[in-house]
Amino acid sequence: MEAKARHWYFNKRPKDVIEDDTLILKEEPIPALQDGEILIRTLYMSLDATNRVWMSDWDTYMDPLPTGSRMLGFILGEVAESRNPAFPQGSLVTGLGNWSDWIVTDGEGYAPFPRPEGVPLADAFGILAVAGPTAYVGLLEIGKPKPGDTVVVTAAAGAVGALVGQIAKLQGCRVVGVAGSDDKCRWLTDELGFDAAINYRKEDLLEALKREAPNGIDVQFENVGGEQLDAGLTLMNEGGRVVICGLISTYNSSGPVPGPYMFRNVIMKRLTIQGFVILDYAAHFPEYHAKLVEWMRAGDLKYRLHIEDGLENAVDALRLLYTGGNNGKLMVRIGK
Repeated sequence: MEAKARHWYFNKRPKDVIEDDTLILKEEPIPALQDGEILIRTLYMSLDATNRVWMSDWDTYMDPLPTGSRMLGFILGEVAESRNPAFPQGSLVTGLGNWSDWIVTDGEGYAPFPRPEGVPLADAFGILAVAGPTAYVGLLEIGKPKPGDTVVVTAAAGAVGALVGQIAKLQGCRVVGVAGSDDKCRWLTDELGFDAAINYRKEDLLEALKREAPNGIDVQFENVGGEQLDAGLTLMNEGGRVVICGLISTYNSSGPVPGPYMFRNVIMKRLTIQGFVILDYAAHFPEYHAKLVEWMRAGDLKYRLHIEDGLENAVDALRLLYTGGNNGKLMVRIGK
């Protein structure tokens, strides 16, 4: 067993982009376990757009991460040692933990992670930990698509967006994805079955949406915000649903961000706009996992995993999320 653990500490709040000294890596002794505690050997860590939100001092769904504390992230780990009967040695656990290779905890915030038969462990964690439940809840429970609806997904080649589009196709919808490269757009249409994909870097998005969603938009699944949200609001059908999952285009902004210019359509088109935080739905994860695993085994959900190796590379990997440099669900492999 390792005598020391490495931890990323939150050193200072970034003004906009994540800087080299925003997080610092430290090595510390692993304390002896007390009654009720477990020692987790981290296997994988999920990198998510919300990591940047936690570094801000915004008024959000959780208290801002204090400077000097360990960086937070969703992790999958193996219980290496246990003095807690709820988490036996050798079992897998997942939860909101720290950017660390070894974690000592009383188990609060962690849950057993069953290894789905026929699904590789990295795939299971990459889809079931955050991205899959987020796509499921946002689309089906908030967006409530009906067969024949037109669903537009921004950041459609991202971990959540790619799943949203495929689940919408399973519901009988027309699906239009918005992404930032021709390669990503081809992947959406050629492999994932999207009806159309728009490269917002090459086309005027509003005009392209008019072409690809000629009957208007019924569900806008928003991951980006800004101009992309405005374009969607412009073309929403009466009674449409706008699901606010993320606003990644604004997360590195140092000043106030303007609201949508087409906000009047909330009235004119009688729109429903709802944001959500997937942590609020954690109690229902087992039922979401069961359906997602069913689709994964049937080959109904395709996905890419972008796995970077080494805890020491976590900060550089996280930066990829805000430049579009990742190619699939972004994760760090820490243990094997």
